[in-house]
Amino acid sequence: MGKGTKYVAKKPDANGYIHYSDEENAIWSELYARQERVLPGRACDEYLTALERLELPKHRVPQTREVSAVLADHTGWQVEPVPALINFTDFFDLLANKKFPAATFIRTREEMEYLQEPDIFHEIFGHCPLLTDHRFAEFTHAYGRAGARAEKKDHAMLARLYWFTVEFGLIRQPAGLRTYGAGIVSSIGETTYALESDKPVRKDFDPVDALRTPYRIDIFQTVYFVLETFDTLFEVAQMDLLGLIGQARQLGMHAPTYPPREKAATV
Repeated sequence: MGKGTKYVAKKPDANGYIHYSDEENAIWSELYARQERVLPGRACDEYLTALERLELPKHRVPQTREVSAVLADHTGWQVEPVPALINFTDFFDLLANKKFPAATFIRTREEMEYLQEPDIFHEIFGHCPLLTDHRFAEFTHAYGRAGARAEKKDHAMLARLYWFTVEFGLIRQPAGLRTYGAGIVSSIGETTYALESDKPVRKDFDPVDALRTPYRIDIFQTVYFVLETFDTLFEVAQMDLLGLIGQARQLGMHAPTYPPREKAATV
C-alpha cells in the first residue's frame, strides 16, 4: 500500500519454496536476535506467547507455507506471497479471505534500522504471531471485509484504523504499557520510543478517534492509541466499520501533530 519500492519480491518455485541467500538468512537471524533481546518487558504477553506458538526459525527466513500451516491450525488464516507493494483493493480482498499478504523480500543491511516498505521480517515476525489469537484474527478479517465493501474514497480512512491498531497499537497490562502493533514489535527503534519517549501522545483507543487521526509513515509516531484488552478489538470487529467512517467524517479530521515533510530541493 505504497507508491514505490526498490525491492523485488521473491516468487515461490514450482514446489512453493522461496529461495533465500545465505546473506538474506543472516539478516533475518540478526533482526530476530535483536528483537528477541528488546521485546521482553516491552511487547505484550499475548504477542510473546503467540510468537512462541508460531515457532518461527531464528536463523533463516521462514517459508510462507510453514507459517500458514500453524495459522490454519489456530484461526484458519494463511500467508499469501505478494509483490513488494499491492493496492488497497487487493489488500482488502486478501484479508477478507483470511489471507495475509506478505512481501517476500528482506531488507538490505543498509536499511536494517529503518525500512519504509514492509519486508518479510515485518510481515512474518511483526504481523503473523497475533493472527493465532482469535480476537485479533477476527478484527483483521472484519477489517478486510469492510474494506472490500468500501468506496475508494474511504480506503485512506480505513488505513488509519489499521495503522493505529494492527501496525502501531499499544495495550495496557498489569505490569504496565506494552506494544503489540507489527510496526513496533519489528522495529528496535520504535519499540523503545513508543513506550519510553515523553514526546508522543498516548490516547485511549476509540475507533472513531483513530479514523480522524492523520499519520506519517516515515517517522516515529506522534500519537499512539492504547487498548485495555484485545477483547476491544473483537468488539470493534462486530461493529459497522463503514458506519464509523461516516461518524468520523461528520466530526471532522484532527489536525496533524507531526511536522510537514521537507520538500526536495530544486535546482
